[in-house]
Amino acid sequence: MGQKINPLGFRLGTTQSHHSFWFAQPRNFSMGLQEDEKIRNSIKNYIQKNRRISSGFEGIARIRIKKRIDLIQVIIHIGFPNLLIEGRTRGIEELQINVQKEFHFSNRRLKIAITRVEKPYEQANILAEYIALQLKNRVSFRKAMKKAIELTEQTDTKGIQVQIAGRIDGKEIARVEWIREGRVPLQTIRAKIDHCSYTIRTIYGVLGIKIWIFVD
Repeated sequence: MGQKINPLGFRLGTTQSHHSFWFAQPRNFSMGLQEDEKIRNSIKNYIQKNRRISSGFEGIARIRIKKRIDLIQVIIHIGFPNLLIEGRTRGIEELQINVQKEFHFSNRRLKIAITRVEKPYEQANILAEYIALQLKNRVSFRKAMKKAIELTEQTDTKGIQVQIAGRIDGKEIARVEWIREGRVPLQTIRAKIDHCSYTIRTIYGVLGIKIWIFVD
């Protein structure tokens, strides 16, 4: 049987780098990992609450975390910064204060920076969020998948595969539907592939969206 592996973990050290960068003693490692997860979740929650327009769209491509002895540096790669934060600096300061309140960093400073992603629809996370939004608005899943592929094709990617699984369109029996455009060489380690799996809660139940984008 073909063994499924996460394409990002498979390419670590060649075309893919870690999203968190820090060193810890083995006994403190799990605490550091949980702290990263909490930081990411609190940033996403804050952005969801304080969006300028109620689009339901976060547009976060990824959140990178670098830790030093006295500093935690968080870089948010975002597709549409103007959607989220009005006065850029004031918004970032508020976000920083909000995250710092949740975590009592005793002897470490927190520094948050926002970087804009050049081509947002080249990012698997943003695309998955877009499809999730369409499905929540009861758009047919095929239409949503095709629209997502059209958006990606405008950004000069080599190929894309989209897969949706669960009770699609509220049918009794869960099934998996997928669509591919171009080529997606998952076995080629040199191929830079962006991957994301995203869970979406609909009124029928939970759907899973997976996206593979062959960038380069």
